[in-house]
Amino acid sequence: MGFISDSLSRIKPSATMAVTQKARDLKAAGVDVIGLGAGEPDFDTPDNIKEAAIEAIRRGETKYTAVDGIPELKEAIAGKFKRENKLDYKTSQVFVAPGGKPILYNAMMATLNPGDEVIIPAPYWVSYPDIVLLAGGTPVFLETKMEDGFKLRPEDLEAAITPKTKWFIFNSPSNPSGAAYTRDELKKLTDVLKRYEDVWVLTDDMYEHLVYDNFDFTTPAQVEPALYERTLTMNGVSKAYAMTGWRIGYCAGPEPLIAAMRKIQGQSTSNPTSISQWAAVEALNGPQDFIPERAKVFKERRDLVVKMLNEAEGIECPVPEGAFYVYPSCAGCIGKKTPEGKTIDTDEDFATALLEAEGVAVVHGEAFGLSPFFRISYATSTEALQEACKRIQKFCASLT
Repeated sequence: MGFISDSLSRIKPSATMAVTQKARDLKAAGVDVIGLGAGEPDFDTPDNIKEAAIEAIRRGETKYTAVDGIPELKEAIAGKFKRENKLDYKTSQVFVAPGGKPILYNAMMATLNPGDEVIIPAPYWVSYPDIVLLAGGTPVFLETKMEDGFKLRPEDLEAAITPKTKWFIFNSPSNPSGAAYTRDELKKLTDVLKRYEDVWVLTDDMYEHLVYDNFDFTTPAQVEPALYERTLTMNGVSKAYAMTGWRIGYCAGPEPLIAAMRKIQGQSTSNPTSISQWAAVEALNGPQDFIPERAKVFKERRDLVVKMLNEAEGIECPVPEGAFYVYPSCAGCIGKKTPEGKTIDTDEDFATALLEAEGVAVVHGEAFGLSPFFRISYATSTEALQEACKRIQKFCASLT
């Protein structure tokens, strides 16, 4: 259709949202579906955060705010970075957006020119490459291996850097693999980046608080202070505080970049929701004790899912360090046939046949840039996970 912009042809709809919607549609049609596609905690937003939002409404905090966030929230974010990440940011270096995606979008739109390259390790969160493409840049994918724990090797990063490289997008713990880098592993990557002064780092720390087995989380600018002036450290309240629908993401970085992003946001979404901002102030400044309690539940679910998937024929599931995803290989099912005679040629075939046969919705690995795998979100009830894994075992056993 000639009316639609050419730039739209460069991108695809979000695969995770598509799977989640398909599961919703099937449920609405009366099909017994267990949706494991959404990256969304099943816990509710804590009451103190809800109350802060209600109080904000009662106080009349319902007007436009500054484009990039209220001062109180910026101060809370700067305090969080200092307290938890040993990073010093002035409030003029802090930026608030209606979610994490707008931060990525604003940063890429503000900095990328045609031909600029952005290095993205695979598997990657589905939106990274599409946002780069929308902004006119070129994604450069670096495939990781399951035997390396889905972690990027420093020599592969070094080999990918060219004079056109503008950004390196880094996500730990990772969506979709759950892989998290230790301080030593991260230091090896930052040692490479330190040598290339024109390469900027965008680190997506959304799953920072969802780490297990006494894992010690660190972020690039913390591990290598030399990268501070060219790192955008991004986070949000959606995962740790169960606030996905409130739509608050935040970041901090060099003032000229923040000013450029403010300009973009001023002509697009404008300010994040005022009420959500006041809720986020309470989230960051209020009690944090529920976070490790919920992380303990996620760890139990992770262990259950990993064990049951590894008992399924043709499935191999490594143990992730963080987030609430597993990224199992379905290589052992490729080439097999369903009872109806359909051949499983790809991980998308696997996910489609699983949904049709057993009503379990997962996201195929190709959507994340690495096959033959699939992603399961274990951010749902233990009962639902047990039943879903039983159905996956049954489905795998039915393949010949």
